[in-house]
Parts: sequence; C-alpha cells; structure tokens
Amino acid sequence: MHVDQLDPDEFTGPVAVITGGWSRERDRSLLSGTAVTDALTVMGIKTRSLDLADREDLLAGLDGASVAFLAIAGRGAEDGRLQGLLETLGVPYTGSGVLASAVGMNKLHSKALVAAAGVRVPRGVKIAPTAAADEHAVGIEQLLGLPVIVKPVSEGGSIGLQVATTMESLIAAITEHGDGELMAEVFHPGRSVSVGVLEDQRGVIHVLPPLEAQTPNGLYSYAAKRGTAACDYHCPARVSAETLEDLRRQAAAAHCALGCYSYSRHDFIVTEAGEVLWLEVNTLPGLSRSGNLTRMALADGISYEQLVTHIVRGANIDRRART
Repeated sequence: MHVDQLDPDEFTGPVAVITGGWSRERDRSLLSGTAVTDALTVMGIKTRSLDLADREDLLAGLDGASVAFLAIAGRGAEDGRLQGLLETLGVPYTGSGVLASAVGMNKLHSKALVAAAGVRVPRGVKIAPTAAADEHAVGIEQLLGLPVIVKPVSEGGSIGLQVATTMESLIAAITEHGDGELMAEVFHPGRSVSVGVLEDQRGVIHVLPPLEAQTPNGLYSYAAKRGTAACDYHCPARVSAETLEDLRRQAAAAHCALGCYSYSRHDFIVTEAGEVLWLEVNTLPGLSRSGNLTRMALADGISYEQLVTHIVRGANIDRRART
C-alpha cells in the first residue's frame, strides 16, 4: 500500500490529538496519544494534545484545529459520542463516523450486522439485567451449553471477559460484573487472531496480514493485551493459506457491513476445527508503537509514520454522506 509523505502545508492549523478520557481504557489511550503526537511532531506537523476528560480544555483546544486525531478508545470516545461532538463543531476527525462507532461498540448489534453480511460469528445471547443470575445461568446452559464466555456488551480491550465452565462459575460471572449489559457466547478454544483493515479516501480496501496472539491458556485476555500476562505474537498467523485468505475476506466484509471508515481492527477466533469466527470490531484500535495494528502494518511494509499519515489523511471526508 503506497502512502505519500505528509506535508506540513496540508494543515492550516494544528492537529489536535485527542487522548485520555474517562473510560477503563484510559491507559491504552494515553500510550496511543503520546506515540501519535511524537510521530506527527517528527514529521513537522504542529500538534495539540487534548484530554477528553478535561472538557473545557478540549473545547478550547479544538478552536482553530485543522484536524482532530482520535488517539483514544473506550466509552465516550469509541462509541460515537465524541464523533457527534466533532461533527457538531465542524472539526474533521479521524476514523469511523457516528453510526459505525456506536454500532461497533455494541457487540450484540455489530454481530447482527456482520452476520447478515455473511460473516460467521459464534452463537450468543444477551443477558438482561432484570433477571436473577441463577435463572440466566439455567437459560444460557440450555441454549448454548458450557463452557461460555461472559463479557460486557459495550467494553473494549477484553475488559470484564470471563470464561465459565460450570454453572457455579457462570452464576458468579454474571453476579460479579455489576452494572451494564452483559452477553454470553459459546466458548471456542482456538487461535486468537486480529486483522487490520485500511481504507483510502476512494474507498479502496487494503487488508493487513492477520496477527495471532498466543497465550498460555489460549485466551487473549485484558492482562495479555496490556502486556501484564505472557503473550507471543505471530504475523502472519500460523494458519493455512486458505484460512489466512478467509480471515482477510471476513475482516473486509465486516468493515464494510458496519460502515467503518479509514481503518479498523477485527478480532477472530480460529477454532481447533479451522473455522473462522468474528468476535468484535475495534473502530479506534490502539496506536502505540507496539500495538497490534502497528505490528500488522510493519509486517506489510508500512512504517508507523506511514500508518499515522494514512489515518490523519482520512479525516478529510464528510462521514454524514456515508450513513
């Protein structure tokens, strides 16, 4: 994929790098924000670093900015709310629009959309917050069997994800979560694989080499994603050529079905039987220099600076025309 070098004269004002926020992914966002700011600075682009958690500073910092670079993830940022604010203010921004961001953050809605487009997904069910945990557990066991994965409907980074192998652990997983919507999915042992998708301003899709995350217990958990648990990476993933092509095809189909724009990252499980199942989308994947999207880009011959260049150039589009 060819990416032309950025010219500082392309920008009439500074690039506002929005990071931080108040979600449980704040730490990940700050890493992305620092890496993006440093890369843009090296390329001669004037930047402003803004923390979403400081609303007054955010609004003041957006004044005069030519582009908002969303180096942030989680609630309040990846769910369409920040995108809606920027559209109201008339500030061009990177990544997907309001609708794709909102739908992508909700795992149940996004699964329904990609499944309708022919993308294979694991069977799952919503856990309504009104029923008792033991009643839910009985219904889930009858519908899906055990083991299952219990996870929040609208969190990223595998936050709150638990594997339940018994009725007791299933009840505990439902009870311990607290507030917020939950869902349960059939647990399929296999390889955890992520696939990055880049889209240029003409709508041409470029799929990056799939990346496999190998952990001792086979679960790509919150701790593994944060580097606090053992994890080895393989890019391309250690699967057959046919499976690699299937992963690429399904990632591109999911990107388009959800209305994502410019870039996205899709998480899959490749089961022990070789079946590819789509799990979720990251419409604002982490952008640290050691992040998964960066690893995939480097394996495809795209430098970190080129990746940042591609993303910032994607801000020059009216996403309302895509919804």
